[in-house]
Amino acid sequence: MMTLRCRFTLILLGVLQGAAVVLFYDWYTRISPRHSPPPEGRKVHVLLLSSWRSGSSFLGQVFSQHPSVFYLMEPAWHVWTRNHKSGAKSLRVPVREMLWGLYKCDFSLIRDYLPGNPHLSSLFMWTRSQALCSPPACPVRSANESQCNQACHSASLDKAQDACATYTHVVLKETRFFEMESLHPLLQDPNLDLRVVHLVRDPRAVLRSREESAYLLDRDSVIVLEHRNVSAADRQYEVIREICRSHLDIYERGVFGLPPFLEGRYKLVRYEDVARNPLTELNSIYEFAGLRMTSEVEEWIQKMTHGRGKGGGNVAFKITSRNAAEVSQAWRTVLQHSKVQRIQELCKGAMLLLGYRTVDSEQEQKRLDIDLLDPGHP
Repeated sequence: MMTLRCRFTLILLGVLQGAAVVLFYDWYTRISPRHSPPPEGRKVHVLLLSSWRSGSSFLGQVFSQHPSVFYLMEPAWHVWTRNHKSGAKSLRVPVREMLWGLYKCDFSLIRDYLPGNPHLSSLFMWTRSQALCSPPACPVRSANESQCNQACHSASLDKAQDACATYTHVVLKETRFFEMESLHPLLQDPNLDLRVVHLVRDPRAVLRSREESAYLLDRDSVIVLEHRNVSAADRQYEVIREICRSHLDIYERGVFGLPPFLEGRYKLVRYEDVARNPLTELNSIYEFAGLRMTSEVEEWIQKMTHGRGKGGGNVAFKITSRNAAEVSQAWRTVLQHSKVQRIQELCKGAMLLLGYRTVDSEQEQKRLDIDLLDPGHP
């Protein structure tokens, strides 16, 4: 016959087990983005947050190709260019304020950083936006960037502002935020439905890509490093150290102990996962943003991720048809192992948490049959 003490113990174990299930469910639902189609008539705002040379131009184009999206590429470029003698920390607020306005289709703040009578062509990388190359922003729909440049470059910036209001989604791609706290005012604005897509890439691959286009990144690198006196030989490493610190901070605050206003509004994406399974990963990103995949976008993705090119300095800022999986692995055969070791030391915390495995020798680095991406992370 069961004693009273045994019965009490069983009841206690049952209670504890139930509590554990509840706690696990709460943890799981907090780290799993919960998303739904936007309510009728309500805009969705997406921030594609990444760092330079991490595949963000491609992912930005995936958004730009969708007919419901008004897309702008790195509008904060204008703030940093005008204030190139300042540091990144002092520019956080003006960048955020400008993005805040753009999400509301208010172009008044970005005008402060443009020439006196701005046109569409005054915007950074404006031909990368399908919305700016189509009516109502532009008089005609352009088939490619060259046609867009010819047909739309003189259209008034007012046309872009008016066009913005006609789309259900406003997507801004940015590489100039380095901590989640800077975004809190946007995330807490009840008039915005802001969703953050945080794109990361193996820092060893980032170094390889940055080396090929270093001269184009010099001004931004100086701002990132707060104009510190860093030698040219060390500059790339110090910038990547800051990028890794930033990714780690944003990921931790987007997943662990997140405030209520961030629940279901943060999604981490690894470039390598997109390269391996583009349609699966990009469908998931679209779903998070409240977008439906179209056959036209699917066809474009297939073309862009299954080309023959492996990337290189001559395509540093171009979207071309390349073999995405080969591009993601290219660093392993060309980057000196001593540089790989240094990056692994600088970024070991971020690499561990984001699921990038280290290599202990040059032989291991060049063995492409060894998978360096941890499928269980993040």
